[in-house]
Amino acid sequence: MVTGDVAMTPVPELVLKKQKRSEEWMLAKKNEILERRKKNLINRKVIFNKAKNYAKEYSDQERELIRLKREAKLTGHFYVKPEEKLLFIIRIRGINAMDPKSRSILRLLRLRQIFNGVFLKVNKATMNMLQRVEPYVTYGYPNLKSVRELIYKRGFGKLNKQRIPLTDNSIIEQGLGKHSIICVEDLIHEIMTVGPHFKEANNFLWPFQLKAPLGGLKKKRNHYIEGGDAGNRETYINEMIKRMN
Repeated sequence: MVTGDVAMTPVPELVLKKQKRSEEWMLAKKNEILERRKKNLINRKVIFNKAKNYAKEYSDQERELIRLKREAKLTGHFYVKPEEKLLFIIRIRGINAMDPKSRSILRLLRLRQIFNGVFLKVNKATMNMLQRVEPYVTYGYPNLKSVRELIYKRGFGKLNKQRIPLTDNSIIEQGLGKHSIICVEDLIHEIMTVGPHFKEANNFLWPFQLKAPLGGLKKKRNHYIEGGDAGNRETYINEMIKRMN
């Protein structure tokens, strides 16, 4: 029987380096998770306070509107609403017999398919474009309820040219965090108030893919005021959004 000390097999330097790299990676990963949890905790408090402030702002606006209407009625005047700032446009017709200019405008508006919908800021250029493509779209002034339901129910964001569902506030923060838009309520507020970063927020939102309206369309080729579907339906767009959401 052979006795004596058993020599230890030396561990190759390459294996030691690999182990060290693995340990460093695990430590970095652990620190990253801790940092993310800490940041999420802070963000949750910030988001909660923001949502509370927005709710108060919307409520105050509603009360002010009621007060102004009552005042006008008491003095025997009509209340004139301020000019609308936000539009929602829905494409209702295909490309049959469409002229190249109209096709180009619809592409510019990101309305590439039937029942696609987008938000737009009200200005002279926008209204000129809409007049040109009026036979192919219907549009109007969405209220807070419609904006909120569209974004929560059918909202998708654009990250690295990919269509990403808005299932988490971190997606919005990645896309719009540099503009202080870090959650869904921030996004809704920016769109609804047509804020300073409306363009960035609106471009972040993928065009809404709506379903065919419940009850169908009446006459796509006729204007809304003629009993059809095309053109400006003002606040009645909210009823249309409800049927298509």
